[in-house]
Amino acid sequence: MLEKESVPVGREVAGVIMEVGSKVSFFQQDDDVVGILPLDSQESGLSEVLWIHEHNLDFLLVLPVLKPEKISWVEAAGAVRDGLSAYTALHFLAHLGPGKSVLIMDGASPFGALAVQLSQHTGAMVIATAYNHEDKQYLEKLKPSLARVLDLSKSKVDLAEACLEETGGLGVDIVIDAGVILYKSENSITKSQPLPHKHDIITLLSVGSHWVTREENLQLDPPDSHSLFLKGATVSFLNNEIWNLSNAQQGKYLHILSV
Repeated sequence: MLEKESVPVGREVAGVIMEVGSKVSFFQQDDDVVGILPLDSQESGLSEVLWIHEHNLDFLLVLPVLKPEKISWVEAAGAVRDGLSAYTALHFLAHLGPGKSVLIMDGASPFGALAVQLSQHTGAMVIATAYNHEDKQYLEKLKPSLARVLDLSKSKVDLAEACLEETGGLGVDIVIDAGVILYKSENSITKSQPLPHKHDIITLLSVGSHWVTREENLQLDPPDSHSLFLKGATVSFLNNEIWNLSNAQQGKYLHILSV
């Protein structure tokens, strides 16, 4: 255990269970597990040995799940956070289902790549954006193939127009952004990547659609809200820490990681 004045680093963990307590029922010695340490944990995920509590309804130190044999330790620890976030966005916030159309911004990022694969696995039609030629090539090589890959580094690409064209003018059922520009005067060049304007997202949404945003400072003006109202669209905020912060949701966490 680290001293209180120390700051533990590394929260995604993967390893082998060395010992279990007498009241532990879900896991046993020598199980390969993966999990995420909560925000208030005094343990460091970079340690060689961790003392952790098994999941229960009242207290949670870490939630491990069994690791598939074909996945390396590094891959398991590296994918658990983005995988959980992508699953949360698609299934709990956007209610993904077969036949839905999905737009995933920054599809070549770790989060985006997992969201793309989860969407395809469900039978959705996927459109993804890239921010450079290398990312576009990566996305175009994925199997099964995406419906369309849009390179936003090219100024000629109109995101809303391209998505409406791909969906026959109906719009996209689910949008998962990687941040948006809030005002016309805001300079996207100052951003680390070219972001769409919030009006572009609203324009390309279909009737009854879901917009999952990672833009924590999103501001919707009355005309924006009116447009969303007319479409019957919903807006949800994706917080990567929600499963560690909400006691009510912790019971679902183990199930998600086991999927």
